Amino acid sequence: MTLVEILVLAGSALAAGAVNAVAGGGTLLTFPALLLAGTSPVAANATSTVALTIGTAGSLFGFRKQWAETRRWLAAFVPVSIAGGLAGSWLVTRLGDRSFMSVVPWLLLFATVLFLVQSRVKALLLRRKGGDVGEGGVLSMPACVALQFLVALYGGYFGAGIGILMLAVLGFMGMADIHRMNALKNVLAAVINGTAALWFSGSGAVDWTRAAVMIPGALAGYWLGAHFSQRIPQSVVRGLVVGTGLVISAVMFWRLLG
Repeated sequence: MTLVEILVLAGSALAAGAVNAVAGGGTLLTFPALLLAGTSPVAANATSTVALTIGTAGSLFGFRKQWAETRRWLAAFVPVSIAGGLAGSWLVTRLGDRSFMSVVPWLLLFATVLFLVQSRVKALLLRRKGGDVGEGGVLSMPACVALQFLVALYGGYFGAGIGILMLAVLGFMGMADIHRMNALKNVLAAVINGTAALWFSGSGAVDWTRAAVMIPGALAGYWLGAHFSQRIPQSVVRGLVVGTGLVISAVMFWRLLG
């Protein structure tokens, strides 16, 4: 690798870690960077997943104060996250990208809009149910677990924007504190990507030389994103999530049409 390639890979991992800690979509930074460095698409997907998975440790440390508040949901969400991540990573080596990627932009755009309007939709549904606004969620736990499996399936396959999808699901489950939602989202993302990373490592798809360059940047980026996002007002963080989702959707539509 040249010095320029090293700087590009490390810089993309740093930025991706920070973006993932707050919203999601960092794969759209690391995946193209690896392609530009001459990595094949499958290896780029695998290498990006491994680097960002290890980097997630930075965000888990950054959100350590929220761990106790998220433990009660882990028993329900972790098993389906593992199952979905494993199924998605298996599909990477069995199916072509084109058919699946054709639905990804719509999925991300839908999740972003859902996250944007979920408070109003939730209030409307709760009123129709006769409940008070802010009282629980509008989706049952089994429904949210089923949705999480689908998010994990997509995450194991490609993963760009799974943070946006999970934040939307958690919002309809009844969670309102964006920092607590981000803490749980990052734990579940680590489970999904970790499962996929193990599969990719076992299949020999990872470029470990390039991964070694990206891991330190991802660790730093995740910690910075997790640490500083908690000092920002929740309304601003929500705005960043929506903005990131719209940008990711636009990029994915551009890739689809291109």
